[in-house]
Amino acid sequence: MDKLRLGLALTGSYCSFGKLQAVLPQLCDAFDVLPIFSENAMKDSRFGAGADWLALLSESAGRLPVTSVAQAEPLGPKGMLDVLAIVPCTGNTLAKLSLGVTDSAVTMAAKGHLRNGKPLVIGVSTNDGLAASAENIGRLLVRKNVYFVPFGQDDPAAKPTSLSCRYERIADAVRAAYEGRQLQPVLA
Repeated sequence: MDKLRLGLALTGSYCSFGKLQAVLPQLCDAFDVLPIFSENAMKDSRFGAGADWLALLSESAGRLPVTSVAQAEPLGPKGMLDVLAIVPCTGNTLAKLSLGVTDSAVTMAAKGHLRNGKPLVIGVSTNDGLAASAENIGRLLVRKNVYFVPFGQDDPAAKPTSLSCRYERIADAVRAAYEGRQLQPVLA
């Protein structure tokens, strides 16, 4: 069987990029990866230069990333992906997805992908997951063709409302979503 075509979309949870980097070799080995960056994910932060993250994902995947709404638009209509995973997915992006806002390469890729009835996998990474973003997570948990990488509190003592996906479970969540099922347990 050919490798699944995985759109791996990053949003601006800069502190999570290192966690994704740790599992990137596994993902690129298991899937045919197309990197997709939101405009915020390409910016420099205290966790590294945006250009360095773009280069790392391009080199790992063996292709240039999608970085604009115009580049992301044909992904859905042309059926270019089997699964789209947004990891890390910020609270901002969760809100946009739950309300149908399409204003970035990542949300455009998601809109086009979902309109074809294909699976979208969300890897939550937000400091307000058990606060303002909880409502949006709830909306997305019941949405057709939307699946989650198992997630839980990442630092309950210092950040009691913060949630993060279990990065080591991304590949399993992608395979499960392709089969039309939510990887369990969702809360890990």
